[in-house]
Amino acid sequence: MIAARADLAFDRRITSHMSAGMSTYVRRLETLLPRVAPDLQFAFFGQGDNFDVWEQMTFPLALARTRPRLVHIPSPFVPLIMPVPYVVTIHDLIDLHYPHFGKWRVGPYYRFAVAPVARRARAVITDDEMTAADLERFLGVDPERVRVIPLGVDLAEPLPQPFAHPRPYFLYVGNRRLHKNLATLIEAWSSLAPDRTVDLFLTGEESDAPAMPGGRNGAGAIVFLGRRTDEELVAYYRGAAAYVHPALREGFGLPLLEAMRAGAPVIAAHGALPRVLAPHAFGFEADDVDELRELLQRALDEGDIFARGAEAARVATQTLTWEATARATAAVYREFL
Repeated sequence: MIAARADLAFDRRITSHMSAGMSTYVRRLETLLPRVAPDLQFAFFGQGDNFDVWEQMTFPLALARTRPRLVHIPSPFVPLIMPVPYVVTIHDLIDLHYPHFGKWRVGPYYRFAVAPVARRARAVITDDEMTAADLERFLGVDPERVRVIPLGVDLAEPLPQPFAHPRPYFLYVGNRRLHKNLATLIEAWSSLAPDRTVDLFLTGEESDAPAMPGGRNGAGAIVFLGRRTDEELVAYYRGAAAYVHPALREGFGLPLLEAMRAGAPVIAAHGALPRVLAPHAFGFEADDVDELRELLQRALDEGDIFARGAEAARVATQTLTWEATARATAAVYREFL
């Protein structure tokens, strides 16, 4: 018996070059797409790593043999030759904005590998309008081919109790790559009034690269949380005076949405805020230490105002779920089938 031709072939690889957010995106779509789009026949492929024989030869040959009607490559780690129509997801182009922060070979890879693949795609899916503009600027992608689909968050109910700590604390969740701009956060926190006893919680270990600047001179300390479960992180969000995200730029920034859905006030640099979240955060210019310090101070002094803003953000973002992301992604498939 001949197997039915798949409507959509999905590359489900979780590879060594993927961020935590990219890996979550792939896993959630793999789980949800067959459920939200029962009218489509799916085939899931996935072996190997980035830039290996499976990616560049075995996968394209399998596609040429099985001839799915459409393929989704949900990351910029793409086969250079695609024998069937496809869509690709590119979450951000941060490395092209700040080439001095990354490895020298990233720029050539995007120019000579990702760019031509993206330009030939039926559609390029991305998370926010800022990246949509970057796709045209850096990769020459036709804006008419770009589809913006926000990411989602699913929090288990009931939410855990807020983390109990003897002092107020601010929280940052994420890696410490240079574009995350943690030096600005630490400088603003360090320059709070010395009589304000407030800690700064950072995920990861103290030994994680790059090296961290020193802590504040007044009361309070940097607390490294190490690796935490999703449920533990929700408790930390819920107990924070504010979640602070100082990054120069993000594709979407899942911790921002996680914090909002958990009911934490969010303070974030304007360039890190996707359009769908920007109205619900307290924004600042990424290089303005004074503006950030003022917002940190307000979060401590005006807790009721920040709490009301957090509750409004929690309600406003309830529709941003992974199921909504999967449904919108399936709609893109149907557009080209």
